[in-house]
Amino acid sequence: MRAVTFGDSLEYRPDYPTPVPGPGEALIRVRLAGICNTDLEITRGYLGFQGVLGHEFVGEVAAVGPGGEGWLGGRVVGEINCACGECGCCRVGLGRHCPNRATLGIQGKDGCLADFATLPVVNLHRVPENLADEQAVFCEPLAAAWEILEQVHLQPTDRVLVLGDGKLGLLVALVLARVTTALQLAGKHPEKLALASRFGIPAVPTDHLTGEEYDVVVDATGSITGFQQALRHVRPRGTLVLKSTVAARRPVDLAPVVIREVTVVGSRCGPFAPALRQLAGGLDPGPLITAVYPAKEALEAFARAADRASLKVLVDFRNKE
Repeated sequence: MRAVTFGDSLEYRPDYPTPVPGPGEALIRVRLAGICNTDLEITRGYLGFQGVLGHEFVGEVAAVGPGGEGWLGGRVVGEINCACGECGCCRVGLGRHCPNRATLGIQGKDGCLADFATLPVVNLHRVPENLADEQAVFCEPLAAAWEILEQVHLQPTDRVLVLGDGKLGLLVALVLARVTTALQLAGKHPEKLALASRFGIPAVPTDHLTGEEYDVVVDATGSITGFQQALRHVRPRGTLVLKSTVAARRPVDLAPVVIREVTVVGSRCGPFAPALRQLAGGLDPGPLITAVYPAKEALEAFARAADRASLKVLVDFRNKE
């Protein structure tokens, strides 16, 4: 099968072995896959992952292992954390934090930037018929944006700042705009800020924020400096939500967190069900798509995705070259 892998370097492999579904797993024929900032960070050394990249996809179930009956032929998206189901975290519903988990295209499991991928059927969600592939492929990052609402109780009047005008920042702003009437997005790219404005989201250049403070600040900058930048804009006893995953490291001054009594919330994967409901209900992230590349041009797709001017870049596995 065709696959995009990372080992010593990023490669397009036209003859990578097709995976075989185990008990309770589905073999998924990938239709569209998205390139995430985490994929780019992996190519810079994040988490030391090697194998098939990718964790954002929409596909159809091509085969099932024992226990997967009933899913064959279904169009699906899938949660990316494959938990053991037996540990303390799993027993209290925190499978996303299972210490024994594998994570699709990130840790211990080949990903979905390939013709086929496998996932446990318990991770799968059926895609509503009214959703195009180009909408459904946003389910995973939209769920990650929705996770903020699972972790932070927002009041309609809370002043909320989303720092970062990339694909995740824009999705976060789209989700939070449905809850708060006092939302602000800040970023560095005029064309992305203009897109946010077309979505009805107030957007300004980051350097226009001056000394303003907010009840909740979300760091979606994807930047090594994002934490300190976000911290400057949180009011005393406010909340800072961290959404960025960055391979690089730097010392962090935590004194302002203590002095200002700021609550810091790490936020990662989120619930698929509300994300699918939002998509089916009319939330259309399609304008965030910068380009769609055929599978054989996957390396060009990664180069495009790494361009700061880009938003979502997709790889299309629907056609067999």
